[in-house]
Amino acid sequence: MSRLLFILAHPDDESLGFGGTIAKYAKEGAEVYLITATRGQRGRFGTQTERPAPEIVGSVREQELRAAASILGIKEVTVLEYMDGDVDKITPSEIIPSLAAHIRRIKPQIILTFGPDGVYGHPDHIAISQFTSAAIVQAADANFKTNNDPSHQVLKLYFLAWPYSTFQMHQKALKEFGMTVDGARRLVIPYPEWLITTRIDAYPHWKTVWRAISCHETQMSIYSNLKDLSDEQHRELWGAQTFYRVFSLVNGGRMMESDLFDGIN
Repeated sequence: MSRLLFILAHPDDESLGFGGTIAKYAKEGAEVYLITATRGQRGRFGTQTERPAPEIVGSVREQELRAAASILGIKEVTVLEYMDGDVDKITPSEIIPSLAAHIRRIKPQIILTFGPDGVYGHPDHIAISQFTSAAIVQAADANFKTNNDPSHQVLKLYFLAWPYSTFQMHQKALKEFGMTVDGARRLVIPYPEWLITTRIDAYPHWKTVWRAISCHETQMSIYSNLKDLSDEQHRELWGAQTFYRVFSLVNGGRMMESDLFDGIN
């Protein structure tokens, strides 16, 4: 059975960042799993000027996440117990074994997460990328003991990689992707085209992705422009997915992949 595991930071990461890929492979019969580090407890809460308590925001956002996951065809959603905005503060010896244990239990051939840039420098995205990479190593280490699950070797790891064309579309349709961290402004740094290793055609699934995104109602206040886009604009936004293949035990070279399972199936 083909299995994909997405390890991300917040509710809505799965739909906005990876929705097309998730919908495509789920529709084609692959088992798709999602681990989300937080419930997005410090995120927006619709248009309300005063945000409710973090536990209320988190509870609602988890419900939105599970509704979106159902639409995308995700087989299993695991939400970890970490605080939104504090993923980079988690003790590595706590989260890495936890992720490794999930990897051993699920046994995915492929894992996808954010790159070291976190798309636009988001510390949570950067941290989950680092923790995921370390957990893949630990899951394959026979000396690491967890439950009764044997070691498991992931065959391929991918980072989300937006080239300039994709970044430009998202920036125009959504908002300026950026944030201020430690007094410094962080913005998207598009991947050069030559660094893209994998292009996934998810155009037939754009309507599914848009329905999943729409489940995240608490966040739609910052994505309100999306409601005014034409079908063709939505198709372009959610239909093209690009990745950087971090490592592969089954293929390599300069040839552009059109299937994450190249070399496996």
